[in-house]
Amino acid sequence: METLTAEEAAQLLRPNVKRIQSLAREGKLPASRVGRKWLFRRTDLDRMLATDHPASVAAEPFAALSARNHLLGRITNLRVEGIMAEVEIDIGGQKLVSVITSSSAVRITLEVWKKVYAIMKSTEVLIGRGPVE
Repeated sequence: METLTAEEAAQLLRPNVKRIQSLAREGKLPASRVGRKWLFRRTDLDRMLATDHPASVAAEPFAALSARNHLLGRITNLRVEGIMAEVEIDIGGQKLVSVITSSSAVRITLEVWKKVYAIMKSTEVLIGRGPVE
C-alpha cells in the first residue's frame, strides 16, 4: 500500500497543500492523521479520480498541451443557447463555470455528470475530455 504525504497528494490532485489539508480535516478527503502530518492512501485518491488508469497518467492527460493547470471535475450543469454554452463543473466541492462555444460542447460531447478537465491558461478556462471515463 502506497502512502502519500499532503504535498504528494496536492501534486496528484492539483489543489495547493493547504486546501488538501483542509479537505482532510473536514472529512471530504480520505486521510489519516499521524502526529501533525496527514497521510493519504494512493488507492483512495485513485478511486476518487474514478479512472482505470494510474493517477499519475490521469494527472497529465494532455502531455502536448502548453497549459499545465488541469483540474478533473464533473459537469453539474450545461446550458447551451445559440452559439455559446455555459459549463458548470464541480471540482472537489468547488464550482467552476466556463463559457465555450456550443459547437465545442457538441464536438467533445459534453453532458451533465460526465467527467471533464478544466484547463487554465492565463485568463482562459478551457474544457477537455481525456482518458477519464
